[in-house]
Amino acid sequence: MNYHLSRRHFLKVTAATALTQTLLGCDNAETISQILFLESSIPPQVIGGFRKLVNRQKKVDFKPQPQLGQIFDLLLDLQQNKQSAQKTDSFFQKIFNKSVVNPNLTTLGDIWLSSAIKQNLIQPLSVKDSVSWQKLPPRWQTLVKRDNQGKLATEGQIYGAPYRWGSTVIAYQSDKLDELGITVSDWQDLWQTELRDRISLLDSPREVIGLTLKKLGRSYNIDNLASVPNLETELLNLHQQAKLYSSEYYLEPLILGDTWVAVGWSTDILPLLKRYPEIKLIIPQSGTSLWADLWVKPQISQASLVNNSQKTSTVIEEWINYCWQPQAAKQISLFTNGISPALASLKPEEIPQDLQDNLYFNSAVLNSDKSEFLLPLESATEQQYQDLWLKIRQS
Repeated sequence: MNYHLSRRHFLKVTAATALTQTLLGCDNAETISQILFLESSIPPQVIGGFRKLVNRQKKVDFKPQPQLGQIFDLLLDLQQNKQSAQKTDSFFQKIFNKSVVNPNLTTLGDIWLSSAIKQNLIQPLSVKDSVSWQKLPPRWQTLVKRDNQGKLATEGQIYGAPYRWGSTVIAYQSDKLDELGITVSDWQDLWQTELRDRISLLDSPREVIGLTLKKLGRSYNIDNLASVPNLETELLNLHQQAKLYSSEYYLEPLILGDTWVAVGWSTDILPLLKRYPEIKLIIPQSGTSLWADLWVKPQISQASLVNNSQKTSTVIEEWINYCWQPQAAKQISLFTNGISPALASLKPEEIPQDLQDNLYFNSAVLNSDKSEFLLPLESATEQQYQDLWLKIRQS
């Protein structure tokens, strides 16, 4: 998983459609494609390059959004059409300093994909014939091919276009650990007695139970937690190591030295490394969880559609394909804290030196089966996670 507040958890912030009926009455209004994107996930160079490329008659309005949770809730409200035009106008003037938000395309994190499909918030994309799509490695195609319940399906439709990815990592205060001769290189090192009450963990059952499963040699996506011996004991021991659980405020204690080790998302931690040289990052050698930012197409009810035209559909497809082009893929990878999946289709000599030296680009662990996306679980398995998480946290 800017993973920043954007990937940290589902935030229930009200959002809705805006001035729909008024806009529908404007038959002569200029057609504008609206793209909501996660702030800092697309560099200005990419947006600028696309604007120069497309026909001037194709107007595109790019709107940055600070949190993925807000985008998900916007999709909910667009689909349900809950809010009045007056409330919507006021809300978005506050958030975007504009009155109309009616996206033709939005960013969404892969962890939200299943829920978005099941709730009919998004619709399939028309990218399967794209050469750029066909060049993506199989793991990226598999991630976004789903049935209408959001489950992975080999012959399913394409519900998302991945344009950036990262992972869960371990960050640590090297000064503190070096003094004590402590080494951290994998999940199992979090259980060292010297680190008791010095670790921050994400407030996420999938992440914390998942890393414990990896310690035990299992998958993040195991379908029966009861089949794993000692899982509860290991989690209880890890719980004793934790000073705090947070998906939002785990960086400040690490910077101040109140915690010595933090489990967090790469997009949160990578920006710290230049400002705080004492903070180091490692990718657990047994593998870790991956996340992806995707382009998805809202499933807006007919009553709230403003720009439902062939022109906007064409622009959407052009934008998705543009993000997969070599130049855009390099810029996304160089100027954001994520990596474009399209880099995998480039020849080694086409990769800039800065990217050839990139920890993520060269990681054998991240590019192997050891690292996994957090895939949708059956409802019975989800309940197992919740029950175990509650039991551990209350102990």
